[in-house]
Amino acid sequence: MMEIAFLDSAESGFSTKLEQLLASIMELDPELALQVREILAAIKTRGDQALLEFTNRFDRRTAGIQDLVVRPETARSALASLPDDLRAALQAAADRIRNYHEHQKSDSWFYEDSEGNLLGQQVTPLDHVGVYVPGGRADYPSSVLMNVIPAQVAGVQDIIMVAPAPQGNLSPVVLAAASLLGIESIFSIGGAQAIGALAYGTKSVPAVDKIVGPGGRYVTEAKRQVFGITGIDMLAGPSEVVVVSDGNSNPDWVAMDMFAQAEHDEAARAILICTDQEFIGAVAASIDRLLPEMERAPIIRQSLVQNGLFIKVADLQEAADVVNRIAPEHLELSVLDPQTLLRDIRHAGAIFLGSYAAEALGDYCAGPNHVLPTARSARFSSPLGVYDFQKRSSVLMCTEDSAGRIAPVASRLARGEGLTAHARAAEYRMKK
Repeated sequence: MMEIAFLDSAESGFSTKLEQLLASIMELDPELALQVREILAAIKTRGDQALLEFTNRFDRRTAGIQDLVVRPETARSALASLPDDLRAALQAAADRIRNYHEHQKSDSWFYEDSEGNLLGQQVTPLDHVGVYVPGGRADYPSSVLMNVIPAQVAGVQDIIMVAPAPQGNLSPVVLAAASLLGIESIFSIGGAQAIGALAYGTKSVPAVDKIVGPGGRYVTEAKRQVFGITGIDMLAGPSEVVVVSDGNSNPDWVAMDMFAQAEHDEAARAILICTDQEFIGAVAASIDRLLPEMERAPIIRQSLVQNGLFIKVADLQEAADVVNRIAPEHLELSVLDPQTLLRDIRHAGAIFLGSYAAEALGDYCAGPNHVLPTARSARFSSPLGVYDFQKRSSVLMCTEDSAGRIAPVASRLARGEGLTAHARAAEYRMKK
């Protein structure tokens, strides 16, 4: 039987052991940070020349700068060449994702207060957005849909997509997804060098106002370092799922949902929290039986051995408490009454209610975004959404009378802070 870590909340030291197992994987790696800093500095100072050097070195290419630009007709050809069923699936997913995100869009608002001042908030889209689509171990057309569609719903007009092309091979299905959404500004670049190009701009790659999309360690560190020069969505870590069960789930389904996260890479984390010790044993048996059938079995095995976890709890209230401590990226409430349990969940990126709401449906086509806070950042962060591509400007308009009624308050507070220019600026608006 596979050796997966096990904790029982009834045992002494449970809290400490849980914290140790959940130790942050997002801590700064000084050596990695230095390597990324050097890459970014080279992009900033040498532009296209450095971008080409890093791309050829890291992606094992012999490209010229013109080869990094993907022509729109290449993407359109990829879309036209897709099998009909795959194209239909992409379109269906895009329609569902767009419909969901249309509900997130915010509008400007205004009101007049009792003194006669007009106050409000003007909501506007970002001008330029860069979308990073990861590549390497797998193709991710779903990442194209999840990152581009909310930007389009927000009203962003200029969307630039970058994606790595190892040995010059850029995923046709990724290009097809971009073409399906009408994205024509595409560059076959990846890694920290792509983030640098989007942040600083080069002769070939324009600078953007915000960079979104998950990537590996170098991409994440690069996003950390360019934040402030440009905006970023979040710092994404390895994928993770927590399944909560009351023992009434199908153990094969739970095992496969854990596999679905574990197959991403060896650093992924899959956790089962359950009130029933026998059911935990049944899931463990399902894992052993089903694993040999999986194409990515070695990756799944290493992920579960290194990062997998079974947690036995006394009841579902305790399960909710543990979930809130973990603050997982994905949370499946595979219990008989998930909506009641939902009321106790405060920290989770995406929540799936009931045993039929497989996390994999959310990854591809259900509608909610799959770009989610990881590494416990769901305590303070949210899924990627339309709101990430909109800015809010506060608005104030005063009349002579309304300014005169609130200016004394500003004047008194300003003088209390010792800022007399502020006070006099307010006093100029007071009626004599």
